[in-house]
Amino acid sequence: METDDRVVVGFDGADDAAVVRLDDGRLLVQTLDFFTPIVDNPYDFGQIAAANSLSDIYAMGGTPLTALNIVGFPINDLPKETLTAILQGGADKAKEAGIPIVGGHSVDDKEPKYGMVITGEVSEKNLVRNSTARHGDALMLTKPLGTGIIATAIKKGKASAESISAATESMSTLNKAGAEAMKQVNVHAATDVTGFGLLGHLLEMCQASNVSAEVNFGSLEFLPGARELAEAGIIPGGTKRNLDYVKESVTFDSALSETDQFMAADAQTSGGLLVALPENEVQDFISAFDSDYFYTPIQVGSITDSEDSVIKLNS
Repeated sequence: METDDRVVVGFDGADDAAVVRLDDGRLLVQTLDFFTPIVDNPYDFGQIAAANSLSDIYAMGGTPLTALNIVGFPINDLPKETLTAILQGGADKAKEAGIPIVGGHSVDDKEPKYGMVITGEVSEKNLVRNSTARHGDALMLTKPLGTGIIATAIKKGKASAESISAATESMSTLNKAGAEAMKQVNVHAATDVTGFGLLGHLLEMCQASNVSAEVNFGSLEFLPGARELAEAGIIPGGTKRNLDYVKESVTFDSALSETDQFMAADAQTSGGLLVALPENEVQDFISAFDSDYFYTPIQVGSITDSEDSVIKLNS
């Protein structure tokens, strides 16, 4: 593949977004993401898809500038009002992020799909990558886990109203607060927790940074109902693939059940930020979140020197 000196972050790593240096020295950040509905309410789906698309920019310390819509919709099979609601959800979330939607593209498709291309910017000093975690760093997580399990339960008609409400709130919450909090402390590395789950994205961070990590399962917090649904066998296919993928690199405490392992590997949608920062700045990071943020970030583990077992999941 040809190289271009303007590309700061591209295909060569596993970072969340592409970063390109403009002629004036500014750094442009770009990403795209879209998926099929994971909740029944079309407006909520639009909000979640937009928040998910914005997360990659936030994870790299960037500020979103503009959005483009990506839409697939069965125009002859579903009411146009459904598409209108999806797009309204995305528009309202973009407004919350402070950016305009400046265009997009749609195709007639058998199943609805929605997402966004997001363009943002970041200064050189605020650029955060997933490849620069350091020994001794604390690992912070800014949202609870379990959205994959609950989304699968929604499709099966097994999710409670409480689980649906909590998952929808979490997935539709912007990671803007996390990005702003990162600017208040000395963050070494970060990524957003999405399809590869907590263990998958942490594995990427560790391998790219040439470090290992320990995670305390007992410190992880899950959305209401996620445990009960997982114990009932409601496990997404993506979560199962995640666990299969990380197993060779993770040492699981013998006290952890297979259900525990699935929950730690659950494929997330619009999950929180996983942030590596100095241990002595943990409280400052937590305090940097506004009091109206729906969740209090938690420390879930720490970064260690590189070992044969890349991640240790303790009970």
